[in-house]
Amino acid sequence: MVRISDRITVIKGDIVKLKVDAIVNAANSTLLGGGGVDGAIHRSAGPGLLEECKGLKGCATGEAKITKGYFLPAKWVIHTVGPVWQGGQKGEDSLLASCYRKSLELAREYTIKTIAFPAISTGAYNFPSERAAGIAIFEITKFLQENELPEKVFLVCFNKETCRHL
Repeated sequence: MVRISDRITVIKGDIVKLKVDAIVNAANSTLLGGGGVDGAIHRSAGPGLLEECKGLKGCATGEAKITKGYFLPAKWVIHTVGPVWQGGQKGEDSLLASCYRKSLELAREYTIKTIAFPAISTGAYNFPSERAAGIAIFEITKFLQENELPEKVFLVCFNKETCRHL
């Protein structure tokens, strides 16, 4: 565990097991499940999550939508669609930044006090981890300076390699 600030902490662990108000799902645009974090969240939450997501009719890259957490310890799941890395010249940085902002805006709107983020877009979408970490920390820090909620943000790394960049 590494504290970046009094409100931001980096932890190594499994996001689906965290007892926080909300976890963020690095989803694909259908919101209907997939691999990596997305698949793990859908498996752990149970079939109710898939049913609710079907009603959301997908999500655009850089946007976020919220659902209940169902069988997860978290009450809420905020789904955000990160950009696929295409070399950095297709607006990937601003789209990733938007994922963090939109997720935090939903957290504030739903009075979420504690939220956990995975390393959005750094898995199958191949966004460079160090670059993604810088964007995440910048956007979260900026948002927290201007807002009281969420009170605590966790950046969750599934492995040591990801944590190394934060």
